Amino acid sequence: MPVLRFPDPRDADEDGLLALGGDLHPESLRMAYGQGIFPWPHQGMPLLWFSPPMRAVLDFSDLHVPKSLAKERRKGRFTFTIDAAFERVIRSCRRSPRPEQEGTWITAEMVRAYVLLHRLGDAHSVEAWDEDGELVGGLYGVDAGGAFAGESMFFVQPYASKLCLLHLIDHLAAQGVDWLDIQMMTPHFAALGAKEIDREAFLARLARERARGLRLFDPVDPIGLP
Repeated sequence: MPVLRFPDPRDADEDGLLALGGDLHPESLRMAYGQGIFPWPHQGMPLLWFSPPMRAVLDFSDLHVPKSLAKERRKGRFTFTIDAAFERVIRSCRRSPRPEQEGTWITAEMVRAYVLLHRLGDAHSVEAWDEDGELVGGLYGVDAGGAFAGESMFFVQPYASKLCLLHLIDHLAAQGVDWLDIQMMTPHFAALGAKEIDREAFLARLARERARGLRLFDPVDPIGLP
């Protein structure tokens, strides 16, 4: 059963924790992302929902592509697709080791929930394939009603996930989008030009983007909700 209502995201505590409990029903996730909220499971605890006091975003006008990454892009070693292998991407992200983290927040329940969200047209992936047709990198995230929230990335060949990100940015820019929600800052995104803005500024930006009514991706074949 979906969550009926979330608290105001401005009421989150100093760590960004807003609510406990509920489930990962597609309508719960749609409501959450539309309000700038995202789930972050912690082992042994009810499902946690967050709205951080500082939000990391990447404005495309601030994008810095390092010389090494630009050089790899010019080589054209990979082929890129969108929504060609969502489930493989999220499962690969789940298996991908995270520095200074034990295990992963992408639980089996999260995988099932986001795969369903993808089939309903709200979650999307970018894939990188090598010359042999092997999946060597990817990322996935959620369309929050015209704004894209990145979730996770993986790679098995150097630069594959970073080039997927550039492919995503090119795609979103072609749809009229000029920024990306990356939720939490990382050294990788900081090097690309990402910045942090406060919650109030982020929520205002999200509301403006949703009001534009942009379609970010081609529709998928619809399925019914469980």
